[in-house]
Amino acid sequence: MRNFIKWSACTALALAAAPASADTVCEWIEYGQAVGAAAAPPPEAPRTGEHDRAQTQMAIAMFEALNAIDRRYESYLGMAAADPTASQDAAAATAAYEVLLAHFPGQKTGLEENYNMTMLGIRDSAARDKGKAIGQAAAKLALAAGGFAEGAKPVPYRPRTTAGTWTSTQLPVIQPYSLTFKPWILPSADAVRPAPPPALTSERWAKDLDEVKRLGAKNSKERTPEQSLMARYRITPNMTPSLRLIADAKGRSAVENARMFALAAMVQDDTGLATAEAKMHYNFWRPIVAIRNAEDDGNSATAAEPAWEPLIGTPNHPEYPCAHCSSAASLATVLKSEVGASPPGGVRVASRSIPNSLVQVLPTFDQWVKEVSDSRTYGGVHYRFSNEAGEEIGRKVAAMALAKVMRPLPQPARKKR
Repeated sequence: MRNFIKWSACTALALAAAPASADTVCEWIEYGQAVGAAAAPPPEAPRTGEHDRAQTQMAIAMFEALNAIDRRYESYLGMAAADPTASQDAAAATAAYEVLLAHFPGQKTGLEENYNMTMLGIRDSAARDKGKAIGQAAAKLALAAGGFAEGAKPVPYRPRTTAGTWTSTQLPVIQPYSLTFKPWILPSADAVRPAPPPALTSERWAKDLDEVKRLGAKNSKERTPEQSLMARYRITPNMTPSLRLIADAKGRSAVENARMFALAAMVQDDTGLATAEAKMHYNFWRPIVAIRNAEDDGNSATAAEPAWEPLIGTPNHPEYPCAHCSSAASLATVLKSEVGASPPGGVRVASRSIPNSLVQVLPTFDQWVKEVSDSRTYGGVHYRFSNEAGEEIGRKVAAMALAKVMRPLPQPARKKR
């Protein structure tokens, strides 16, 4: 399963480098996403997953290259420290370029042109050449990492029904190969699998089914206009404004930004993998199916509403746990480690589901996660217990990452002047 929240953080679109500039990292992150989008297969072509991790590998490669020159963190790929006089811009740009070229050779001309623009801006040829070599080494390591687990076999989804009875023939968006990726951090895809959803005969099931039935209905009389807006605004959250604010903060170094992007991408990948694994394992029904067929759940406290419809479109994959919720919680946990729970300037969130939407500013990352979870119930596509289970997955994956990889190294004390 792909990342649920796309991100970029770059204030300029030009790719000309400045010496040891944090902007080079941001620019290549954004450019890499544009390259990936341009190379997306047409809708009628089957996806293979070969390039699903391209952006993460690019971010890791830039981190490893910069961290080799400006040693501040543990290396994720075991890359040795390198010449500190090498050009950081050349190292980061080369690392990104090599990864993108390996994944998207059909865009070689554009990649070469933009890469050359970056390199032409670096006047010190000796430092540039050293940086280029470091970037190439980092890209090679990154391209060898991730990917599909050795021996893992895709398992096709089988629509379940009784023999002879029609069921929907549309296959879920979670592809058979989605669960065969090697995790970046987790020991296995099922390492943080939540407990099963509540029993259909339980009080919790009846309570949460009633909540989504009342608040998530297309024609709900109880949902407020603000809650309806939130449901639509959060369909495709866009955290670019928050990432931009963090990346552009005064005093941040290139390697700090590279680590943030790499760690966020790795955590999002593993959170998506863990969430998809749990969804396919439990194969739990969506509210539109459960509410229309509530007489079959064996719970006297529930009642069917055969014509019930949700406010927003129901995603085409199993319900439990909530993927938006796990993604938001994992990214929020990573960003809290960068700037704290209540960052200066607030948590700035945009939306890709509402054209020309304004940026919303929230006081804390926890408030953002809560609103994402609430929005899925207001939209009629998730139960409250699924939102809570998703958040738990995201926080566990992010906490594991922060405790295990790319940890800060002790830095020598600077002499006072």
